[in-house]
Amino acid sequence: MNYKDHYAHFLASPETFWAEQADRIAWFQSPQNILSRNERGHYRWYEGGKLNTCYLATDFHVENGRGEQLALIYDSPVTNSVKKYTYRELRDATAQFAGVLSNLGVSKGDRIIIYMPMVPEAAIAMLASARLGAVHSVVFGGFASHELAIRIDDAKPKVVVSASCGIEINRKIPYKPLLDEAIRLAKHKPEHCVILNRPELEVESMTARDHDWQQALHEAKPVNYVPVDATDPLYILYTSGTTGLPKGIVRDNGGHAVALKYSMDAIYNTKPGDVYWAASDVGWVVGHSYIVYAPLLTGCTTILFEGKPVKTPDAGKFWHVIAEHQVKTFFTAPTAFRAIRKEDPEGKLLQDYDISSLRCLFLAGERTDPPTLNWLQNLLKIPVIDHWWQTETGWPMVANMMGIEELPVKAGSASVPVCGYDVCVLDTSGKEVGPNEEGQIVVKLPLPPGCLPSLYNDDDRFEKSYLSRYPGYYTSGDGGYKDEDGYVFIMGRTDDVINVAGHRLSTGEMEELLTLHKSVAECAVIGVMDELRGQVPVGLVVLKDGVVQAEQELIDELIAIVKEKIGAFAYLRKILIVDRLPKTRSGKILRNVMRKIADNQEYNTPSTIDDPAILDEISSALGK
Repeated sequence: MNYKDHYAHFLASPETFWAEQADRIAWFQSPQNILSRNERGHYRWYEGGKLNTCYLATDFHVENGRGEQLALIYDSPVTNSVKKYTYRELRDATAQFAGVLSNLGVSKGDRIIIYMPMVPEAAIAMLASARLGAVHSVVFGGFASHELAIRIDDAKPKVVVSASCGIEINRKIPYKPLLDEAIRLAKHKPEHCVILNRPELEVESMTARDHDWQQALHEAKPVNYVPVDATDPLYILYTSGTTGLPKGIVRDNGGHAVALKYSMDAIYNTKPGDVYWAASDVGWVVGHSYIVYAPLLTGCTTILFEGKPVKTPDAGKFWHVIAEHQVKTFFTAPTAFRAIRKEDPEGKLLQDYDISSLRCLFLAGERTDPPTLNWLQNLLKIPVIDHWWQTETGWPMVANMMGIEELPVKAGSASVPVCGYDVCVLDTSGKEVGPNEEGQIVVKLPLPPGCLPSLYNDDDRFEKSYLSRYPGYYTSGDGGYKDEDGYVFIMGRTDDVINVAGHRLSTGEMEELLTLHKSVAECAVIGVMDELRGQVPVGLVVLKDGVVQAEQELIDELIAIVKEKIGAFAYLRKILIVDRLPKTRSGKILRNVMRKIADNQEYNTPSTIDDPAILDEISSALGK
């Protein structure tokens, strides 16, 4: 079946299509309703079905002859180590750590937060949570204490699982002080913390609530998997919200398992036994879906990589990992290859490695710029596929479905709608636009399995954020268009969320933090195009009258606030002190206009602007 027929089959009857896909996983009890609605009218998939995600990712494969196959390869150039787990070893390690959590009182429905670097124990903790029917929330290790505290207060975990440190290229980042400070800041106090002591930097003193990972394992017994309902939550993953408060994206067990297994075959053309590598972090949605769950649900070998695309030790590291472990399918962000290209523009380091095992490269997390796409196509001579999805969906919305039919690649496009998503482009009145006309990218409801059924404990915000703007549709928050062949072109966010090296961050939150400084009267943070990171934030700050502090000292303090409260990965490095900000006569700051000025794009001076002359001042401040 080609793509056109496959997509038509989905459109003709989504319920029939997803009932067929559900038959591909091992249910303890088959679903009674393929598609239903709850009391709020929100769609739910596979109501009445019972399963366990950890069972499907580990025990099932042991029971069906894959026990000795490699399940997970941990490759860490920063510690100069490689560790491998078969499916049997991964199942046993997971069951043992589930025993640790059980000893600490964790049971079905309880929440645990996982605040860890890229180590295999992070994946084991996720799977152990799923084994118990608990709900995990992984927090990216780059987040500072303030952001971790917000997530602790929202998720209210019984246990936090963490490590003594993370390791960057040439430095160690102590996690324990960050965790202790987060718990001090949080209103909710977790009962227990489990700390993985890494030999590179061990924790010197533990509090009464702390438990050493190895000691706790020694005192635990392995536990069996707990059947859960398909509609029970598997995890919460927080994403940047435009209010500055993160949104808790909920993922259920049943739809998640069905959708991810389907995606590995239909989109990534990856089969049981294949080696699959997603170079991301378990703290982001790519890490959840395509480092941990999808490859293991499929019976693949997945790679968990603790390192960087460059300087660990050089720009050939990705090629080394692909050659060493015979990777078939590779998935990372365009930022990674921009960094590699910067250090090795002719790709000479590739000549040192045999990467003939690699059949396809997928890029996502941000729009793939045509120069990077062309560079990779010329260098690798294999399909290079840009695709588009979000934390909210959990798996791709727009992609070249390599397991169905390889379609021609169009530079700048993420390809075509994936089966399961009825993708439309609407104008401001909610009318569908024609080919090559820009509008809001939306998906006709119901969203397919695997997408968020709601936000954690916040149905109202879920409806307001995603459903109210265009009734009957999910609003993605991205603008773009479809061409005459149905290819989708994503042009960027229409809210205040920017994409810094694949990390979605709220400029609104950064603005709130900058205005905490006693010298700041008002400010605006805009996302500016950056050759390496895609976008970087730039702050424009208006000072209160009478400020006498040295300008550079003040700028350094403002940058430090964002680094402390959000994390260094937010990459706010540029603050401009300006006399005033461009506004409409009603007082709305014209951020979109400033962004176009910064990116050297054409713009129309709004008729509602208070004083057009201010745009020349902003252009001068931005060096344009």
